[in-house]
Amino acid sequence: MSKLMIHYFRIQGGFRLELIPKKLLFFLIRSRNRVFIPFVIVYVLFCSYLAFEIEPSTFGTYFNAMWWVMTTLTTVGYGDYSPITTLGRTFAMFLYITGIGIFGVVIGKVINSITVMKRWREEGKMNFTGKDHLIIVGWSAKSELAIREILTSEPHVEIVLIADLRKTPILEERVHYVRGRATEEQTLLSANILKSKGVIIFASYIQNDVHISDPILLDGKTLLVATAINALEEKYKARIHVTVEVINQDHINMFKHVRIEEFIPSYEMVSHAAVRSLFTHGVTDIYAELMSRTYGENLYEIEKRPHWNTYREAFFELLDEGATLISDGSDLYINQKLSDPIPPKAKLFVICDRETYDKIKAAPHS
Repeated sequence: MSKLMIHYFRIQGGFRLELIPKKLLFFLIRSRNRVFIPFVIVYVLFCSYLAFEIEPSTFGTYFNAMWWVMTTLTTVGYGDYSPITTLGRTFAMFLYITGIGIFGVVIGKVINSITVMKRWREEGKMNFTGKDHLIIVGWSAKSELAIREILTSEPHVEIVLIADLRKTPILEERVHYVRGRATEEQTLLSANILKSKGVIIFASYIQNDVHISDPILLDGKTLLVATAINALEEKYKARIHVTVEVINQDHINMFKHVRIEEFIPSYEMVSHAAVRSLFTHGVTDIYAELMSRTYGENLYEIEKRPHWNTYREAFFELLDEGATLISDGSDLYINQKLSDPIPPKAKLFVICDRETYDKIKAAPHS
């Protein structure tokens, strides 16, 4: 056994004692995990086999020998088993010298792996594998507000942010960062876009840490991202709900060849609200109410019930349940067409609180 532990060699007429485990540890530290982890497993199994072969009467079974090896290597040392022969104790000394160092490396690698994974997550180098998540493309003050809104209103929904920043700009447990250009297929697949609930493309004012303010460049990049998403839809036969922010409303025509569910006008919406506030005082409060959750009210889409024939029937039934029917899709003139029949593919939107919405969804449709 001593030959396994030490060897002598002559240097300039003298002798030098060198421990082989020291070289072994240096090799293991430099080796990759795919080599090191299997080695540790084989090392434990082999040492357990030797312990049992050396003192079978002490351990009784191979499992007991493995138990002793593990408690020895991890310095727990319960004392329920211990070698009694000289050879057994010599082997135990070998375990002390080699095993404790090896397990120290194991612990170091585990800690290092956790640190690396944390760094990769912050740098956006990890793929997202979840589903039913929301994807935010582009980083700006508006996208940050959108993320905060989702985190507050949807406690179980995860968010994937795609941007081209060195590190994630927002540290939240439910926000996953993917670094890259959203115009590239691999970046979109890294965000698991095919299994997402939808995508919101915000104008990206920062590219490679450089600020961009030209509306043409901003909307042009948004168009490229939307085109890339459409290409993925065609390639994988998928359907992805896409909402985009447009800086200049005149640029919406550029998107006519791309399938976009909804547009978010940026400057025009603010300008319109500002102008209307001069003629109708308090109108901005209504805008704010519809666009925020200050008073706990929300806008929800509901399904058409089979017994609803006209908008009137739906309007008053929902009113009795505590909700206000305000539109069919983008058509806000429900009050002027209460006698009209509701089309089969109607998209009905109501304003109510979350509790009322949950009751409406759970109500039997007779």
